Amino acid sequence: MTGIVSPGLNTKLCTYNYAWLQNWQLSKEEGVSSEGTRRTEEQGHSLGDGLESSTQKRKSLRHFMRARSFCRAHAGLFKKILLSLLCLAYAAYFLAACILNFQRALALFVLTCLVLLVLVHRFLKKIFGEKLTRCLKPLKNSRLKLWMKWVFAGVALIGLILWLALDTAQRPEQLISFAGICMFVLILFACSKHHSAVSWRAVLWGLGLQFVFGILVIRTDPGFIAFQWLGDQIQIFLNYTVAGSSFVFGDMLIKDVFAFQSLPIILFFGCVMSILYYLGLMQWIVQKIAWFLQITMGTTATETLAVTGNIFVGMTEAPLLIRPYLADMTLSEIHAVMTGGFATISGTVLGAFISFGIDTSSLISASVMAAPSALALSKLVYPEVEESKFKNKEGVKLPRGKERNVLEAASNGAADAVGLAANVAANLIAFLAVLAFINAALSWLGELVDIHGLTFQVICSYILRPMVFMMGVDWADCPMVAELVGIKFFTNEFVAYQQLSQYKNKRLSGVEEWIGGKKQWISVRAEIITTFSLCGFANLSSIGITLGGLTSMVPHRKSELSKVVISALFTGACVSLISACVAGILYVPRGAETDCVSFLNTSFTNRTYETYVCCRELFQSTSLNGTNRPSFSGPWEDKEFSAVALVNCCELYTSAVCA
Repeated sequence: MTGIVSPGLNTKLCTYNYAWLQNWQLSKEEGVSSEGTRRTEEQGHSLGDGLESSTQKRKSLRHFMRARSFCRAHAGLFKKILLSLLCLAYAAYFLAACILNFQRALALFVLTCLVLLVLVHRFLKKIFGEKLTRCLKPLKNSRLKLWMKWVFAGVALIGLILWLALDTAQRPEQLISFAGICMFVLILFACSKHHSAVSWRAVLWGLGLQFVFGILVIRTDPGFIAFQWLGDQIQIFLNYTVAGSSFVFGDMLIKDVFAFQSLPIILFFGCVMSILYYLGLMQWIVQKIAWFLQITMGTTATETLAVTGNIFVGMTEAPLLIRPYLADMTLSEIHAVMTGGFATISGTVLGAFISFGIDTSSLISASVMAAPSALALSKLVYPEVEESKFKNKEGVKLPRGKERNVLEAASNGAADAVGLAANVAANLIAFLAVLAFINAALSWLGELVDIHGLTFQVICSYILRPMVFMMGVDWADCPMVAELVGIKFFTNEFVAYQQLSQYKNKRLSGVEEWIGGKKQWISVRAEIITTFSLCGFANLSSIGITLGGLTSMVPHRKSELSKVVISALFTGACVSLISACVAGILYVPRGAETDCVSFLNTSFTNRTYETYVCCRELFQSTSLNGTNRPSFSGPWEDKEFSAVALVNCCELYTSAVCA
């Protein structure tokens, strides 16, 4: 390129030479003044400077082209250097945070470990994936595979029997919950569409995964602590809703009014879920869980993906994940999709239930445990008898959101959640009003035949009491729990959870358990079992929501959808009840018991649950002698403060020894 001169520049040079020669001849022949010659020379210098400037530009351009080609050639190296520097900076920050205060940096530590786990999994899959596949090829032998299945089934059965025998020896009431699982499974099998076509692999694997996950979360200390910590983090995260709702509605309204306290959480959570879907994080999590359930239970890709999606999204949003495939899905697959919707709750509604004061870890556990159980029981009630088009193990690919950036995703998520929040508010207003009217009508009809206090809840408490007892609830708590289960099924889960939160608040505030012969709250064990039994959208009003959402996607299958929706509703309700039975088997009281002697030795003036428990224990250890002077036994015997503690307890609670 150095020897090439542009045509325009050649023309300028020729013009300059010709003008200079002409002027020189004129100055020589006609005696032109030196002024004209100087002017011509200045023009020549100007053209020379232009030539020099053009040469410099060409040199700069050559340097720029060389630098760009060098950067392109070593782009990978520069990227690795930049990533290495960023990783080193993050590692330094991470170590500093953990060294300064590990408890404060626990959330950062967990997130970092999860990211490292994903990266290691990708690396190992890339390096050893094909080798591992070749090593596992002999296991595809049908005879060897069948032999391994029988061995695994035998070991699992023996392990279950031994575990039940050893674990229930100390708490025999847990066997009632196990009998409840057997009862619900037998009822569903009796209602099966095709008894001979039931895939027992899917049924046993689904129930087994539910049970194993329950052991991990409820019984083991690491699992319990992890989910308790996760629940606390979610509670902290949802509390950030107050920043927005207090600005819009004011501090007074968000503290006292349900609509301004709980419904804004739905908007916030909907916004966050939309962002996670835009980033592709939720699709990745859903696909990994669906892949695991698919290879273990043998279900098809579409139904597994939809049921797994129900853990995070609602019963109308989850089918959108498989919308292109709904037209070709079998009735058994459609039934599984519906059952998954009825058996779980969405992430946005989860936030509202947490705001009621319901135990967060129990809600999360119930929603996750419901996914394999929903697939299992759906295949028990409506087995596959058709040839599915989606049996491939590769699954279904989920595209990212259509939004152009994160801000658009956040805005769309919040706007979409407005409809859900309005729907929740409208349903609460309508159903509570209808329930009040039904109770008034039943009370009027009962009084005509001298039956006082007849309500819908009372009817449910009698009809559903045996079923609730089989879940593992104490007989004294059965009427109240049966009321809540009936309200959940015949109205909706919001009303039921709101009532459960009132019972829990009464217990925590130290209200007496019995007032006027009526129980005021239920035990902690009953609260946990009830939380699992209510965790799902299986209620009569959800039938219209499910049919409306699915028929809008596949209108030509409306009659087929209507045929299986009632069966799916019943199956979804049983999924929640079986989850409650699993919680009843696995629940054990946690935390150190209150040292009542030390507790009552302090000055206490407020009612709390600990105060009630310790005062009841003191009342039971106190007797009145002939002079009406109290005498104490057990740990309060020969304690100087026992009389003072008794006086303080009698100021808060009533007892025969307080006379």
